[in-house]
Amino acid sequence: MKRLVWAVLAALVLAGCSAGKDAVVQGSSFSFVSPGGKIDITYDAAQRQTAPVLAGEDLMNEGKQLSLADYAGKVVVLNLWGQWCGPCRTEAPEMESLAKQGVQVVGIDVRDPAREVAQDFVRDRQLTYPSIYDPDGRVLLKLSGYPRNIIPSTIVLDKQHRVAAVFLRPVLAQDLLPVTQRLTAEA
Repeated sequence: MKRLVWAVLAALVLAGCSAGKDAVVQGSSFSFVSPGGKIDITYDAAQRQTAPVLAGEDLMNEGKQLSLADYAGKVVVLNLWGQWCGPCRTEAPEMESLAKQGVQVVGIDVRDPAREVAQDFVRDRQLTYPSIYDPDGRVLLKLSGYPRNIIPSTIVLDKQHRVAAVFLRPVLAQDLLPVTQRLTAEA
């Protein structure tokens, strides 16, 4: 079973890739490419590219828009999740732990057609960080080349909202805290 999961993960990552040896295609906008099928990718400041402005309806506040632009000048942990996803259920308290430590976490709730079920998930786990509701994946389309089928996954943005790290796997707060602390300390 574990081999099957890794094989599917590798196939999805490769399917989302474009040609090139670097993790980021040259240019000013972020375009994802997984070098050698890595699942933890970090970018030096010189390699970072600007993430698109991701925005959509706030999961918990119907009719209200939520945008990464709302967090200008802040390091942001962008977490892709769904209430239907087993690893997301384990990861959610880790994201909440980060949020309680002052890290700005923003979720993107994907492939949850029943908004009420996703809202119950948030309430039951007492999650306080905001999430964009993206049942049909339209918000994620702005992430060029990003594998939309790898849920959960996490993107860490620096203060200029350039992509500093990508985790194509479930993460713990202890995986992300050193990254966010380093990025917060950057000039």
